[in-house]
Amino acid sequence: MKLSDFDYDLPQQYIAQTPLEPRDSSRLMTLERNSGELSHRHFRDIAEFINPGDVLVMNTTRVIPARIAATRADTGGKMELLLLRKIDDTRWRVLIGGKRGEAGMPIAFSVDGLTAEIIEMLDDAERIVEFNQPIEPFLTELGNTPLPPYIHTRLENDDRYQTIYNQQEGSAAAPTAGLHFTPELLLKLRNNGVKMAYCTLHIGLDTFLPVKVEQIEQHKIHSEYAVLNTQNARIINDAKLAGGRIIAVGTTTSRTLETAGILSAGGDPGDPKSIENMCPWRPVTTFEADTNLFIYPGYKWRVVDAMITNFHLPKSSLLMMISAFAGSDEISKAYECAKEENYRFFSFGDAMFII
Repeated sequence: MKLSDFDYDLPQQYIAQTPLEPRDSSRLMTLERNSGELSHRHFRDIAEFINPGDVLVMNTTRVIPARIAATRADTGGKMELLLLRKIDDTRWRVLIGGKRGEAGMPIAFSVDGLTAEIIEMLDDAERIVEFNQPIEPFLTELGNTPLPPYIHTRLENDDRYQTIYNQQEGSAAAPTAGLHFTPELLLKLRNNGVKMAYCTLHIGLDTFLPVKVEQIEQHKIHSEYAVLNTQNARIINDAKLAGGRIIAVGTTTSRTLETAGILSAGGDPGDPKSIENMCPWRPVTTFEADTNLFIYPGYKWRVVDAMITNFHLPKSSLLMMISAFAGSDEISKAYECAKEENYRFFSFGDAMFII
């Protein structure tokens, strides 16, 4: 399957630079997978499409102030670190901007007592950096919210790039499908008999880097840390067995749930051959581990019945995932319709509900 199959033209005017207020005033496109039928509403109307007994599964990750200004300690050259993933108390995987440097390069910061060193070179601008002490106590002073590179407008309130149900710190980007929910909307859904369940997936490198290989099957997706605990696995399995739908809020939740289904069957999420002939549904299992599940067309979905998602970048693994869920032709038609209807794209844009 070719990378060019997931390319599309998107003029800058469609890329949302600021979020709408209130959160649920964004637009909502619904896509029926079986018929390809589209409808156009507002996100606040989503309760009309979710039934009593369905379970809404949300990613509780919290974005950290992961963008940090720094300098080369040896030359004074300016650089920037984007914290991607914590390895242990002092080591992190990072993206380096500016003076990228080599292994052994010392790094200085604007606060006394904090230093770092590049200890390993990875692909492209990715490095492993070791700080001389835990970085977390300094993030409030040093760090900034790591908005995606296509957003050029300053965010007045950093909490607007967090979901209202965030809990666990660790992401370099927000699970943006969840940005549309308000407390009032979640309460309405709960009062309507909709179940709520939660997982955590800390979003990392693949949010920032496009797929580059022409044959997408050769793409090596980066792993991300994910958790599904016993209580939430039980809520999901009980709802499914009772006839409810599993509705994933976002691609990160979808990745977590499908990983849980594969692990339940004894499969390896990183090995397409090991999951090729698995049964279509298994109760999800609890897990706390890295997942390197890469979902693209041809994947057999095992857990997720419906998905809330935003409109994704061309040639991105996220566009490939939703194409696997709804069909490449249907997604292509929906995206062209979204442009005709002046939908807003990407992180602060409008939403799609694939049912």
